[in-house]
Amino acid sequence: MGEFEKQLVELRTLMLMLQDGEPAQEGLLRVYRIVHTLKGSAPIFGYTRIGRLAEKLVRTWEWTQSFEESQEVLLRTLYPLDESLLRSKELFRELEMEQEIGLTELSMDEQKEQGGSSLLRTMKGRILLVDDDDSLRTYLTRRLQLDDCLVHEAGDVVTAKRLLREHTYDLVTLDLLMHPESGYELFDFLREDPTLKWLPLIVLSGRDDLSDKVRCFHLGADDYVTKPFQYEELAVRIYALLKRTKNFEQLAFRDPLTGVFNRRYFELQIGLELQRIERYPAPISLVFIDIDSFKNVNDTYGHHVGDLVLQGLAHVLQVNLRSTDLLARFGGEEFVIVLPNTTADQAVGIMQQILEKVRERTIAQYDGQQFHITFSAGVAEYQVGLLVNEWITKADDAMYQAKQGGKNQVRRSAPAGENEQFTKLVSHAQAQLQKKKLLIVDDDPILRAILTSQLEHLPIAITQISDGEEAWALLTQQSFDACILDGVLPNLDGFSLLERIKREAGDVQADLKVLMLSGKKKEDDIARGLHLGADDYMTKPFSLVELEIRVKRLMNIG
Repeated sequence: MGEFEKQLVELRTLMLMLQDGEPAQEGLLRVYRIVHTLKGSAPIFGYTRIGRLAEKLVRTWEWTQSFEESQEVLLRTLYPLDESLLRSKELFRELEMEQEIGLTELSMDEQKEQGGSSLLRTMKGRILLVDDDDSLRTYLTRRLQLDDCLVHEAGDVVTAKRLLREHTYDLVTLDLLMHPESGYELFDFLREDPTLKWLPLIVLSGRDDLSDKVRCFHLGADDYVTKPFQYEELAVRIYALLKRTKNFEQLAFRDPLTGVFNRRYFELQIGLELQRIERYPAPISLVFIDIDSFKNVNDTYGHHVGDLVLQGLAHVLQVNLRSTDLLARFGGEEFVIVLPNTTADQAVGIMQQILEKVRERTIAQYDGQQFHITFSAGVAEYQVGLLVNEWITKADDAMYQAKQGGKNQVRRSAPAGENEQFTKLVSHAQAQLQKKKLLIVDDDPILRAILTSQLEHLPIAITQISDGEEAWALLTQQSFDACILDGVLPNLDGFSLLERIKREAGDVQADLKVLMLSGKKKEDDIARGLHLGADDYMTKPFSLVELEIRVKRLMNIG
């Protein structure tokens, strides 16, 4: 790296001389020799990018090798010096970035040996860089990766949108002046998606213009950094935003007293757990816990002691549960636990073991006094068709039975009787009948399986057909809410089927929404599909995440 720095200094001097003064053959040849040396030596030491950049410079200055000695006049009139200098300027800037990265890597190696670390390393954020400047994007990616950040790059708005649909990020940096779409196009995309509207955004712009800054902040930017900037400044700004976001998450989903999840997070997460159970059936149990005689603790010793007891119990519960279990403070002295892949009998066993540990140990200490507690717990296993509120009530009722039975014990909810179970199954069947219906018409069995797997978690009933004529026969007999229709089908192609649906299906399919899914990407084909009545059109290959969003929009599913 020391030798590379000397070569860069000499190259910079030679470039300035060639730009400002009369070109000399000796200077031109010296430039060529330096870049040729870099091309051969840099990869040997592991600096492959420096070698590739030097190789481009070698090609840029290759013309200098065609002159014979003392051809000064020809040198002044025919050589492409201006073009070479212009091309070299960009490549030289990238070489300087590589030098800075190389020095940073060496510095970080030294810090590791001395136990030092960067602020960003404590965050390890997932960052999306959106910028059409390839060299700057590459530079920032490598610097952020050195700081243990996970980084994805997008050179345009279209790519950025696709990555935002497919991945989860902690922060986005956005260049405003890009082609063909400007960075402003991404503001609306982020603002309209409820899952992205709170995503931290830093604008990186070459314009130090007040109106631009004001507009960006109005549109939702969290920070605005003007190019050129020092990486250290950007890193600190990223760190501040990531830290603030994580603090907000802590406030939003954590109980401030005990540090466990709060009721809001529990209610969000329990829905996701049940969706997973629908796709991959497995037992899951819910535990409702209430501390015995907690009011007496508060009344006798004060709320500060009661708070210590709550913290102590939360700690015991946390250290004795699995990482896959969900513990939340439900309110007051009540806690709930979700135990995936656990039957009611297994859950009772787990909670009895924890209760024994709570009985045996001091749960809190204050002013030299030790406090011991017990709790009552109710367990309910999930059953198909059970609403979340009903499930919680069953566990709560079992906990109440434990209280009535003398406290300091674990009770399970009584298994549903045959009549009750039959009622549940009937209700579930009725709910299935009330689901919105989607028809997938495609002759590719693999694609049909992929589409079904991607969409089956939605509250819809899915039917698959591989033949155009069979699809038409079915559509004349049953009504559907939406149809994913391939353009190329056996016996009756998708476009002809679409035309027949819109012309002849009548009242049976009056409200049918059609999403054309075709390998035909020509504008005429897309226009034809939309003209025939398609409500949406996607070309293969496509993003499964985007497809799901479009299907939900067509079927009006929240």
